Amino acid sequence: MKRIVILGCENSHANSFLTHIKERDELSDVEVVGVYSADTEAMQKLRDAFGVPTMDHFDDAVGKVDGVVVTARHGKHHLEYVRPYLDSVSAVFIDKPFTIDEDEAVTLARLCKKHGVRLSGGSMLKFASIVKEARERVASGAKGKTLGAEVRAPVSMQNDYGDFFFYSQHLVEMVGEAFGRYPTSVAAFPTDGVITVAFRYPECTVTGRFTEKNYVYAITHELWDGPVTSVMPSDELGRCSYEEFATFARLLRGGEQEEPLESFVAPVFILNAIDRSLASGKEEPVRRFTL
Repeated sequence: MKRIVILGCENSHANSFLTHIKERDELSDVEVVGVYSADTEAMQKLRDAFGVPTMDHFDDAVGKVDGVVVTARHGKHHLEYVRPYLDSVSAVFIDKPFTIDEDEAVTLARLCKKHGVRLSGGSMLKFASIVKEARERVASGAKGKTLGAEVRAPVSMQNDYGDFFFYSQHLVEMVGEAFGRYPTSVAAFPTDGVITVAFRYPECTVTGRFTEKNYVYAITHELWDGPVTSVMPSDELGRCSYEEFATFARLLRGGEQEEPLESFVAPVFILNAIDRSLASGKEEPVRRFTL
């Protein structure tokens, strides 16, 4: 049996993950020995619904578990919550945003490498079929050279969890997974309820459309042969949630980390570059991650 804790369980992902563990036979070897949140009501709801123990402090289970799931809504807590566990666990899941601070993202990645901890997480939208199909078209070139693309996803600009950073990794990770983890620069242009971002790559420019209060995930992939437009069905989110937890479960069982550390750090650098562009009104370079 693999023992884990869920930290920051006020996020709906905690409910989803506990449901997957409860209902799917292939996850029967995963046991949640505690959940923690500064929101005590959120902990109590999970205890009542799933029978999981609650914790008084986020580090109460150090030395007692094989893995940690961090689903705190505010990315400023992610490094803080997981850090005490890194010298005693084998696998960690970090929800989006990986962190908010760029230096914290680098610190977390370096600590995982130092302690041999296998890492998973980020946005579950990287598992979406429309992202996979765009990535395969880019990789194969079978339908012609990419001229560019438009990627659309929701954003929340005013909240208690980091404002822009709270929800924006979904779009950034869709772009990165399909078209490349590191654009050279970004330029952001806000209008009423929409933020348009140009992700500049050496080969092309991808446009991101952050839309408030509209939960649509879509990609229009512009090819020489013509555009391919795909909208993700709303019922696919459940599959994506399962895929991200199943990835973590494979790491718990000793599987190899499926993404390089750069894939987890890159969205933080891109989000910060977008944030700087929103403030400056200028095109901003994207930092590169080095261990």
